[in-house]
Amino acid sequence: MLNFETINELTLKVTCTGNDVLFTKAGAFIAGECAGAKNYKFEKVLLGPQGNIGQAALGSILRRVTGENLPLMKVKLNGDSVTYYANTGQHVITYRLEPGETISIESENILAFTQDCDYSVRFIGCGIISQKGLATSTLTGRGPDAYVAFLSDGNPIVLSNVDNGSSISVDPDAVICWMGNGHCDPNVSIDVNWKTFIGQTSGESYAFDWTGSQPVTVVVQPSERNSGVSIGMDGGRLGHRPN
Repeated sequence: MLNFETINELTLKVTCTGNDVLFTKAGAFIAGECAGAKNYKFEKVLLGPQGNIGQAALGSILRRVTGENLPLMKVKLNGDSVTYYANTGQHVITYRLEPGETISIESENILAFTQDCDYSVRFIGCGIISQKGLATSTLTGRGPDAYVAFLSDGNPIVLSNVDNGSSISVDPDAVICWMGNGHCDPNVSIDVNWKTFIGQTSGESYAFDWTGSQPVTVVVQPSERNSGVSIGMDGGRLGHRPN
């Protein structure tokens, strides 16, 4: 049995009771302790966390093609222990998935997840402008200990329209993840006109949008990825802020 806990905002603490398996970003381990001899070890995940070799191979291909590639390691925990994980001082957020609940998350923001989570890559059909929009990684709860820990560059903000039915719009390059029931994939809005081609872009040329009829919770970080496409005469990239 595993339990996830955030320590000092920047570190994931994983408490293991008995034997279990954990998947983490490769190289994320920073410390560990247990009674007696060291009872945990690390293995590189060559194809993916799926149990079926065919699914793992297909998933590996999809991750590379879509840019959702995720270097993983498997942590085999053989007894009671406490281990710690982090990534370059980024903030760590933990979330427990209910059975059947799915979180759509950018692969680079995944720090760790338990084997009670089913991992896959799913196309969402928004890859026109942002390199991060074509596909997303998904984690679906399959058991009682379906934990995921994800990373944020700075303290994130959480937007939700579940209770008030509001519309939500976010920059795709700042999105960490979103959760919701049923169809909650974003719509993409693009603001491209003649000014874009002469270097007069606003810096906000595309967005992910959710309407009030799409109950969703979105987590956003106060930092943007380096993406977009270069089509302006000044060599600028859509979605980037002007200097």
